[in-house]
Amino acid sequence: MGRDRRDGIRLLALDVDGTLTDGRLYIGNEGELCKAFDVKDGCGICDILPRYGIRAAVITARKSRIVEERCRELSIADALQGCRDKAGGIRALAEKYGYKPDVGGVYREIAYMGDDLLDIACMALCAVSACPADAAGAVRLQASHVCRSAGGQGAVREFIEWLVENRSEGV
Repeated sequence: MGRDRRDGIRLLALDVDGTLTDGRLYIGNEGELCKAFDVKDGCGICDILPRYGIRAAVITARKSRIVEERCRELSIADALQGCRDKAGGIRALAEKYGYKPDVGGVYREIAYMGDDLLDIACMALCAVSACPADAAGAVRLQASHVCRSAGGQGAVREFIEWLVENRSEGV
């Protein structure tokens, strides 16, 4: 059996709305009021990924001070907000970290998780992709791994645990 695609992952790029959150937007007269994030997802990002030499990034089509604050809390340095060309975001992150695509155009060092149509192009560029259980049907078909958990309800943590399964720490 060949090497597992998960072994070479060095970067996990995440969508926000519908992946790190349940996708609901609470908007008042002054704009966006709140988003709910799952604490277990945050623990996976802060406490599990670094043990395996994997950094986290966010790529989201929306702009939000709430996302900016959550990324600061989780020490996510790469937060690409207002990025509707998410595939371009993947390429920019790959360039920043010196990752080159293979002959098929896939970045073997990058994993991606998203839930909706804008995420499909990113998923195709990454060695491993995932989506929450409640992702759009076309996204579930593209994903390497479909989580049992819904977006904003521990799906990111579930994917992180799957991603590092059978890997040695400190790699």
